[in-house]
Parts: sequence; C-alpha cells; structure tokens
Amino acid sequence: MSSLIDIAAILAGFALLIWSADLFVTGASATARNLGVSPLIIGLTVVGLGTSAPEILVATIASLGGNPALAVGNAIGSNITNIALVLGATAVVIPLSVHSGILKREYPLLLIATITALILLSYDNHLGLTDGILMILLLAALMTWIVHSSLKQRRCGAENGDEIDPLSCEFEQEIPKDMPSKKAALLLLSGITILLFSSKLLVWGAINIATTLGVSDLIIGLTIVAIGTSLPELAASIMSARKGEHDIALGNVIGSNMFNTLGVLGVTGLIQPAILVDGVLSRDLPIMFALTIIMLVMAFGRKSAGTITRFEGGILLAIFAAYQGILYFSVTQ
Repeated sequence: MSSLIDIAAILAGFALLIWSADLFVTGASATARNLGVSPLIIGLTVVGLGTSAPEILVATIASLGGNPALAVGNAIGSNITNIALVLGATAVVIPLSVHSGILKREYPLLLIATITALILLSYDNHLGLTDGILMILLLAALMTWIVHSSLKQRRCGAENGDEIDPLSCEFEQEIPKDMPSKKAALLLLSGITILLFSSKLLVWGAINIATTLGVSDLIIGLTIVAIGTSLPELAASIMSARKGEHDIALGNVIGSNMFNTLGVLGVTGLIQPAILVDGVLSRDLPIMFALTIIMLVMAFGRKSAGTITRFEGGILLAIFAAYQGILYFSVTQ
C-alpha cells in the first residue's frame, strides 16, 4: 500500500511540475515583456531558467533534506535526458534545421560550463561550498554575457541593417504579449507555489521508492526524477518544432543544460556539500560530456545550417536506451 502511495506521489508530482513550470514561464515571460524587456533576452534567460525550475527546486529540497546525491543525479541525469531523449525524440518527430547564429555563440558557453563542472568535481571527487560558489558566479557571468550580446541584436521586424537572427523572430512570436500585468503576476505566483509543492511531493515519493527498492538516491535522481523533470523540455521542444521554431527547440536544451550544470549543481554545493558516490565521475559525467560534444557535431558541425535528422535523432534515443540499460545493470549486479 505504501509503495502505491509513493508511486502516486511521484506521478502527481510530475504532472504538477509540468503544469506549474508552464505557468511559471508564461507568467515570468509576460511580466518581463510588460516591463519592457526584449523577447530575445526573455527567451535566452527567463525561459531557460523557467524550464530548469523543476530541477532547481527538486535539488534544493533534496539537499535541504540531506539527500544531495538525488540532487546531483537529477542535474546530470536531466542533462543526459535533455540531449538524448528530448532532442532525440524531437528530431525523430520533426528533423531540426538550425539557423541561429545566437545558438552557435551560446553553445560554447554550455561547453565551458560542462568542462568547468568536470574539472571542479574531478579535482577532489567532492561537490563543496567553494565549487557551488564558483558555479553560481560562472552562471551569473555567462548570463551577463548573453544579455550583453543580445542587446546588440536587432529586434525582429526592424528594417535595414544586418540580417535578423531567426531565433529573435521565434521568441517574438512565442513570448506572451498584451497580457495584463495582474494576470501575469498571478500566473507567476501560482507557478512558483505549485512548483514548490510538486517538488516536495516528488522528492518525498522518490526517496521512499529508493528506500523500498534498496537503490541509491543517485540512481533515482538519474532515472525517475531526471526523466520527470525533463518532461517540460520535451513538451516545449516538440511543440516548438511542430510550429517550425526549430531554433527554440534546440535553444531550450542548451539553456536548460547550462542552468542544470551550473545552477542546480551550484545550489546543491551551497546547501549540502557531499562526496560524489561511485559512478558519477567514471560513468555519468563522461556520458554527459560526450553527449554535449555529439550535439555540437549534429547541430553545428556542418558548413551550412545544421540539421539534426531523424536518423541522428534515432541515434540519440539509442544512446539514451543504452544508458538506462547501464544504470539498470549497475543496480542489479
């Protein structure tokens, strides 16, 4: 009976996370637009933070509860899931054509974030306070650079001058406009409130399941929790691709992974420093780094506009399935 309650808590937590993340992103985006912030900056910062809000809150609650391994697993597992499952499934549904020069400039920042995390965590096999501070500071620096460079980008619909980046026009169409400020604030507040509740519900159920099955918090974070908290990115990317907004679909993954790598791991280090358990450095981080490089080759590794084909999407899904198999056998051995 208790296991059924735990499963119900996890499923309810996932459903509420998806709903509340959408409320949060819509409310925050509309509020920022009403304050005069450009859609491009909103899309590159607010939306990126919003799609990673489930991971950040889950990591915070897990760390406060003394379960940092679940938080670490959620951050790394979500990055793996975003590239292998989210990007793979999206490309299988609709091949992604990448045209945005902004994404080509943003990708190296994700690579910097990934390499920084690898160095900090590999140095002493420990996620500590210093690591957390450095990650948060680097995230702030990268976001500042993104905002600064975006201010130079011409707005969609402007005449004359240099060519407008397609990502700017896609965000212009997607960011809510003409939404009353009171409604936007209500959606923002509701999203945050439900996110907090659903995160607590999900973490509670996940920890109970881990205890019942006798598996580590890390494995639960890498699998159940990571897949669940990546569902908003999956829904957003497929919807964007179906509307022809391919650059947003890829941008969602790049932005979310940057926040996960520096924000989620950084918050975990600040709240609950921990020794990394077996498998993180030898298995999970290398796979995350390899997938980040594979995404570069698929999306930007061509002279012209890159295209992530259905075949390449299938490769990513196969990698995701193989990784899940590796995790399964690591538990059953």
